[in-house]
Amino acid sequence: MQDDPEKLTQGKVELPTGHQVIAGYLKTLDASPGVYRMLDAQARVLYVGKARNLRARVSNYSRPTGHSARIARMIRETASMMFLTTRTETEALLLEQNLIKQLKPRYNVLLRDDKSFPNILVTDHPFPMIKKHRGARKEKGSYYGPFASAGAVNRSLAQLQRVFLLRNCSDAMFESRTRPCLQFQIKRCTAPCVGKISEEDYAEAVRDAERYLSGRSTEIQEKLATDMQAASDALEFEKAAALRDRIKALTQVQTAQGINPRSTSEADVIALHLENGQACVQVFFIRANQNWGNRDFYPRVGSAEIDEAEVLEAFIGQFYATKEPPKQLLLSHAIENADLMTQALSEKAGRKVELLVPQRGEKAELVSGAERNARESLARKMAETATQAKLLKGLADAFSLDAPPGRIEVYDNSHIQGAHAVGAMIVAGPDGLMKNQYRKFNIRGDDLTPGDDFGMMKEVLKRRFKRLLKEDPDRAEGHWPDLLLIDGGAGQVSAVASIMAEIGVSDIPMVGVAKGIDRDAGKEEFHRQGARPFALRHNDPVLYFIQRLRDEAHRFAIGTHRAKRAKAIGATPLDDVPGVGATRKRALLAHFGSAKAVSRAALADLKAVDGVSDNLAETIYDFFHENG
Repeated sequence: MQDDPEKLTQGKVELPTGHQVIAGYLKTLDASPGVYRMLDAQARVLYVGKARNLRARVSNYSRPTGHSARIARMIRETASMMFLTTRTETEALLLEQNLIKQLKPRYNVLLRDDKSFPNILVTDHPFPMIKKHRGARKEKGSYYGPFASAGAVNRSLAQLQRVFLLRNCSDAMFESRTRPCLQFQIKRCTAPCVGKISEEDYAEAVRDAERYLSGRSTEIQEKLATDMQAASDALEFEKAAALRDRIKALTQVQTAQGINPRSTSEADVIALHLENGQACVQVFFIRANQNWGNRDFYPRVGSAEIDEAEVLEAFIGQFYATKEPPKQLLLSHAIENADLMTQALSEKAGRKVELLVPQRGEKAELVSGAERNARESLARKMAETATQAKLLKGLADAFSLDAPPGRIEVYDNSHIQGAHAVGAMIVAGPDGLMKNQYRKFNIRGDDLTPGDDFGMMKEVLKRRFKRLLKEDPDRAEGHWPDLLLIDGGAGQVSAVASIMAEIGVSDIPMVGVAKGIDRDAGKEEFHRQGARPFALRHNDPVLYFIQRLRDEAHRFAIGTHRAKRAKAIGATPLDDVPGVGATRKRALLAHFGSAKAVSRAALADLKAVDGVSDNLAETIYDFFHENG
């Protein structure tokens, strides 16, 4: 890493910027590959780039002319640079994408939505469970995916249950059953929990399900047809009828899917549509010759001058930084460093990965379909954004704001007579609801009176803004709100204003949304500090917008409260005993009948429980008698 120490000054002294500053670094650089960062006068990262030859790349930026308007603007703002050399250009590519995701520079293409994708997991168990799984693959079993969404997984699980009759209950539920559940009654499970099917027959059904997930559905259908004929010949008509129903269900599944590719077994189809400085990337997941759904992404482009190759290359690098690439990527546009990206993805996957831009045949048809989806999705997104912009402008006019708010935070509380109290914050902006910015707050105040909504709101706001002051005091990260909406009237607004003044934040507009006359929707009154309450006309789109925001905050608060309450109801004192996990907890409850009975049990009785060692029995006994 290299910096010019003479250029890095502190205080309010203005630093020189532009191509001459960049030219000053040339004497310290060689032809090594690496990554460079361009920083502004406040040391904020403007751009992260990679280079096969750092000196040559920086030399390009040091020229006073010959740049696009976007690059020229970036050069004018550059006050310093930082460099990291790497052994290879592939390493530089990987480091560049990691830094972009971490630093979110203004002039880079940025993938904003980067959630993990769900998989189907067949667990490692004598009678395996089939379920949805998201996140790190820590649990033992066989994984199939990724699927584009939870909905795509749920549809596939429903199909698998209809055809293969595998259980979807938890291991704890499985071990505690004494009679079949509803799933058995509606022919969605074979009830292995109560011995309605042998371990061998269930294992065969699991193997069939895994063959299906591996794309061998035709082979399964032929096998089921053979088994049905054999059962019929043996006069086992009930078994033959069950196999017939499974064949019928499998046929219906295959008919419903319809669009599965024949010659493409494993690929991600990635298509880009650019329009007026906005981008949409559609990704279709093809696994085992089946279409496992699609997702659209809207990377931040930042300029109408940028081309498809740059956007697509940045998207691929960031998208696969945390995901395993498939055997093939089918692209709508060629990227500039295709050989480098191929090498980087192949190294990451530990096998060959191909990047293709198909021109004919089935693969070209897949890309064309994805391009059409990208074009239509971007058109819808731009229409929604235009509508949202009008609503934000109307909100600014209604509440006399200086400009349309870029970030609105809405707060609400939920509790039952003070129990399991939670606070909730939702966020909205130019692109609509920003669900990845939602936050929940477990109310900690021991000195609060149960049901004290003012006190709970004060605690939530104090925690929220103290954290903002600590993490982003300069308000440069975009996490500070331009408007606060509070569920309540003058009292809540006054309480919020006092706590904001106490922590030294008094320049953020806030509005209380009260139900108004008869607490009817449509008769809301709006309260601001030092102003008379007012209402909007009944059919004003801005009023509907505020109602939607308030209802979303209420929905999120209620959901968070219910989850907390459910967790508390299911909790027992055994959860806090060292060494007692789910299996031993079940054994103790089955033996004694309740957690209270466990806490009162003698040491000899604890030692008699199956699976509880003498040492653990002493730990349990000591826990309840030392803490009791």
